[in-house]
Formats: sequence, C-alpha cells, structure tokens
Amino acid sequence: MRTFVRHRLWLAMISLASLLCSHSGQAQQAVTLTSETDLIAILANANADPGEKALACKRLAIYGSPQSVPELSKLLADPRLASWARIALEAIPGDQPNVALRQAAKQLDDLLLIGVINSLGVRRDSMSVEILSTKMQQGSPEVASAAAVALGRFGTDEASAKLLGFLDDAQPPLQSAVAEGCVYCAQRFLKEGNAQNAIEICDKIRSGSFPQQRIVEATRGAILARGDQGVELLVEQLRSPNRKMLAVGLQTARELSSDKLGPALMAEVSQATTDRAALIVEALGDLAGRADLKSLQTLASNGSKEVRLAAINVLGRIGDATCVDTLLSVGSQNDDLRPAVRAALVALSDPQVNAAILARLPNAKQDKQVLLEVIGLRQLEATDELVKAIDDNSEAVRVAALQALGQTVPQSRLDTLVGIVVKPKLPADATAAASALRTAAVRMPDREGCAALLSGAVERAPASVKPTLLEIIAAVGGTKALETVAQYARSKDDTLRDITSRLMGEWMTIDVAPVLLDLATKGPADRFQVRAMRGYIRVARQFVMPDEDRVKMCQQAMAAAKNVAEQKLILDVLKRDPSLGTLRLAIESHAKPALKEEARQCIEAIGKKLADNNEAQQLIKQAGL
Repeated sequence: MRTFVRHRLWLAMISLASLLCSHSGQAQQAVTLTSETDLIAILANANADPGEKALACKRLAIYGSPQSVPELSKLLADPRLASWARIALEAIPGDQPNVALRQAAKQLDDLLLIGVINSLGVRRDSMSVEILSTKMQQGSPEVASAAAVALGRFGTDEASAKLLGFLDDAQPPLQSAVAEGCVYCAQRFLKEGNAQNAIEICDKIRSGSFPQQRIVEATRGAILARGDQGVELLVEQLRSPNRKMLAVGLQTARELSSDKLGPALMAEVSQATTDRAALIVEALGDLAGRADLKSLQTLASNGSKEVRLAAINVLGRIGDATCVDTLLSVGSQNDDLRPAVRAALVALSDPQVNAAILARLPNAKQDKQVLLEVIGLRQLEATDELVKAIDDNSEAVRVAALQALGQTVPQSRLDTLVGIVVKPKLPADATAAASALRTAAVRMPDREGCAALLSGAVERAPASVKPTLLEIIAAVGGTKALETVAQYARSKDDTLRDITSRLMGEWMTIDVAPVLLDLATKGPADRFQVRAMRGYIRVARQFVMPDEDRVKMCQQAMAAAKNVAEQKLILDVLKRDPSLGTLRLAIESHAKPALKEEARQCIEAIGKKLADNNEAQQLIKQAGL
C-alpha cells in the first residue's frame, strides 16, 4: 500500500515539474539566486508564480538557514509546493525545521501529512516520537504506515520500543510497515555497535508471521548482526527451498565479514545441488581475498561443468600467477571449458601472470594452443617463440600462433609476418597468415611505413598473393597505400584491376577522388572504368566537404559520365545537398532530353529546401520551371 502512496506522490512531483516548465521564464531568476533574503522574499510574495517559489525552495535547501523556516512552513499545506518546501526543511540545520514539521503533523492530513511524516523520518527528530506513535495507532492505513517507517528511521530505543510494542497487534497492511520500521531500527543499532538489540529485533520478525519481504530483510540483518556466529544462519538460507531466502543468503555472503565464511561456503559447495553450488562458487569470488585459491582450483579441475565454469570464472577475477598451470591444464583437456579458461587467463590481474605464461611457452605441449591464444589476447610480445610455433604439426596450434603474432608483433618485426604471407610454409596456413597480417598492419603506429613495407612485398609476391596484400594495404590506408593501389589499378592484369577498382570504390578517405576520376576518364572503356566512375560519384555523395567542392566534383562527373544511368546518379547527389551551385548544375542538366524529368524532380526538391533563398527562386523562375 505504501508503494501506491509513493506512486501518487511521484505523480504529484511530475505535475510540479510540468508546472515549472510552464512558468520557466518567470522562474529563471530564482535559478541563480544565492541570497537567502532574496529567496525568502520570493516565498513571501503573494504574486510570485508557483514555479518561481518551487525553485526558491530548492535553492534554500543549499543556502537556507533557520531564518527561512517561517515562510517554508507556510507552504506545507499547499498541495503544489509542499514537497518543495520539505526539500528545504529536511536540509536546513537546527531545531526550527523540526518544530515546524511537528506543528504541521498536528494540522495536516492525507498526502500532505504523509509527506511531513516522511520528512520527520529523514530528520530523525526524536521529539516527534509521540506524535508519530499516535499517528501509527490512530491514523489511516497510509498515514500509519508512513509513521511506522519514519519511527524506524529514528533507530532510537524509544522508537524501537514503540514499534515493538505495536508489532504483535498490528494488522495487515500496517503490520508490514511496522516490521519494516523495526528492521530499520535494527540496522541503526548494528551501525552504532549495539548488535544484541539488532539480533533480538531481527529474530522476532524472521520467526513471526510477517510478509516474506520483511522476513528476508530481518534474516539479512540477523546474519550480519551475529558476525562470525551468523555463518551458520547464512548457510541455512543457502539450503532453503525458498528461492528468495537463497537469494538473501547469497547476497549476505557478499556483505558478511568473517574468516569462517570462506571455508563454510566451500564445504557447502560439495553438498549443494549443481545449480546452487555454482551460485555459491560465484559468491566465493566476492569475498575480498578470503576465498581459498587452491580449493577453487580443485573445483575448476573436477566436478560438474556448471561448477567448473563458475570456479574458472572466479579464478579469473581473484586468482594470481599460481592459478596459471591449473587453468592451462583444464583448458587443454576440455574443449567445452576452453573459452572460459581463455577468458580467465586474460582477466588475471596479478603482475606475475605474464612472466608465468611466457615461461610456459618454450616447453608447452598439450596446453600450447590455449597458451598461444592467451599470449595474443594479453598482447605479450614473444615473436621468436610464436614463429617457432608456426612449424607445429597441429593446424590448430599453427593458427593460434599466427593469430597471436598478428595481435602482438611489433612494427620492427612486421617483415617476419609479411614473409610468412608471401611464402607460407603450408598452403593450409595461408588464410590464417593473411588474417594475422591484416590484424597487425592496421594497428601499426607508423601507417605510412607499414604501407611502404607492404607495397614492396606486393612487387615480389607471387601473382596469387598480390590480391591479398593489396586488400591489407587498403585496410591500412593513407597516402602510400592509395598510391600503391592506384598503381596496380592501371596495370594490364585484369585480376589486379578488378581487386583494386573495388578497393578504391570502398575507400574511406576523400583523397581517393582524383584517382577515381583519372581512372574513369582514361584507359579502356570497360567495366573497371564504370566502377571507377561509380566510386567517384559515391565520394561526392557520402563524404563531408564544402559545397563548392561537391559542385565541382559533380560537374566533373557529369562531364565524364558516359551513360545516362551515371548522370542520373549525379542528379541524386545534387538533390541530397541543396545549394545554389547544385541548383545551377541541375538546371543545366534539364536541357538534356534524357535527363529532363529527373532534372526537373531534382530542381523541384532543391527549390523546396531553398524556399527562403531569393536567388535560388529567381534561378528557377528564369529557367521556366
């Protein structure tokens, strides 16, 4: 029921927000005021709009003092501004806000009273205990519930006594609110070092006939208040058939500070069902260094798949270099667990892990593939050992070595990988080698130097490898890369012309435009020339550039285009980027019979977008359109 009340209060807040928006101009002054006197004056002004007063209240929460309380207290009875006034009253120091709120609690009712009660709870005003106790016992269900929760927030002996005295007699739905208030008291007692009182309160609630949510909260409190002695109670929850009690056990395991907890959870793993055991193992990972790594390694090595996966995941989060051997062993023996092992080895944060991994590589056997994958993902440089691994009898190992090489090889050793691509030791490794080189090339810090190295490799590479290298050069990009691709686009080899014309048609920088135009206007009139023109038009359409540059490109394209289909594509470019320049070119195109209709549509579209441009409208009129 209190959820319903809160919902109604939120709706009221939303209405106030709308009110502020409607008066935003008038309220602007209050947004920047820092003088308490000026802000109080706004509240006292009968002609000030509600939005301005609301913002003044908000500012008084920062700049207000007891001097503001009289004017703020007048707003507690205003349905539109009460919430805003309480924001300030909750923040202002001193006893004056408490006095004002207590007085309002005696005079107001319904939602306004509930708001005041909530504010008394926020301020923990001990002088209002009797008032709230009366409201709890005599008020409407909503008011009584708010009073019970507010008393709980006090967390004092007096408030606790009032709540406990009423707990057994309270009827639903008030019973739930009283129990909630008791839990709040227990939390306050525990925070202040009075664990015994907290235990007594929580035990009373969790053993009674209360809503389950209250029992869940009380159980959590009872465990935390007991400290080391709470471990047994926590384990009971892990065995509970009730999923909510299991959840509170798992949650509290992450909160309870006890050296006994780790061993207890580990013992419970062996007795729990598979699904629960996996959840408990995950909780072990959150014990802030109190979980036993050796025991977790044992769980990762044996048992059900679910538990092993959980243990592997936890080792990745909290493990150290001593876990490397176990994880590698598990990953090499079980394909289903290998992805999890790989992720765990990559996640290990111990500074000694890198050295432990690299030390294993020279003599690695069954775990070699996992080791190579991890070296790549952790980006550990081991170029010489990786090159040796490329000679391994296992294709999976060779592929892992090539992938790692692509992820780790420095630019100074990039030629090694280039050599493998140009002349792979085994044809089956060619694809993996090319992928590795691409991965390496695109991350090199000196892009132009990388492109120059690859360009030289293209010259000496067999014909079958040249397309692969050109693809990689294009992925690198830059001046040298474009120069190299353009060079082979002008060759007499149709295979190379095919690959390079496609690559330049997909080029991602605007400097490709002159090259494409040159290819579109020179050489044989074949499909590659058509592809170059289409690529040039794509640049004009997609790239950001000044209007005059786009118009110039479209003029050049229109002059060079050899068929109507390409000219219509150019008109589409003009339509997308309206300007005086594109309009003039569209009008020129209108004179061509084959383009007349498309040009008319283009002019019409540009004219609509330039409706406020007198010169544009004059040009259209002069063209008779």
